[in-house]
Amino acid sequence: MKKKVLIIDTSILCVWLQVTDMENCGPDNDRWTYERVCRKIAEEQEKDTTFILPVATIIETDNHIAHARGDRFNPARKLADKIIDAANANSPWAAFTEQEELWNNQGLASLAARWKDTAVNGQSLGDASIVDVANYYYEMGFEVEILTGDKGLKAYQPTTAAPARIPRRYKK
Repeated sequence: MKKKVLIIDTSILCVWLQVTDMENCGPDNDRWTYERVCRKIAEEQEKDTTFILPVATIIETDNHIAHARGDRFNPARKLADKIIDAANANSPWAAFTEQEELWNNQGLASLAARWKDTAVNGQSLGDASIVDVANYYYEMGFEVEILTGDKGLKAYQPTTAAPARIPRRYKK
C-alpha cells in the first residue's frame, strides 16, 4: 500500500484553527465544519498519513487571521504551532525542505509560466502552487489527497497511479 500525504488547503486550515467568520467551508452538500475537519485529521493520523502544509496555505491563512474580526491570538498561536511542527518535521508533518525544488529559481519560473494561463480561469497563484505540491508528491509515488473545501482546487488532485520517482541519489 502506498504511503499517503494529505495536503491541507487554506479553507480547511482556517476551519481547523477556528478563524472568525471562517468556521466552515465548501458547498452546502459537502460542508466542512470544525467537527468534520477534526474527525478527518484524527482518521488520517491513525492511518499514519503525512500532513503537508504548503507555503501558500500558510501565507493565505495568516492573512485571514490578521484581518479577522474577534480573536486573532488563538488562531495565530495554533498556526504558529503547526508551522513549527512542520519546520521540525514533527509527526505527522513533513518538513518544508522536502518541497525545496519547487521554490528554486527554475521551480518558481515554471510556476509563473503555467499560472498565467490558468489565471484566466480564476485559479490563484496560491492554488497553482498547491497543485504543484500535490503533483510533486504524486510523482514521488505517494497517494495524494488535497484536503480543501474548494471544488475547483480539489479537481486538480492527482487520481491515477504514477510511476515511482527515483530519488536523486540513485540517478546516474
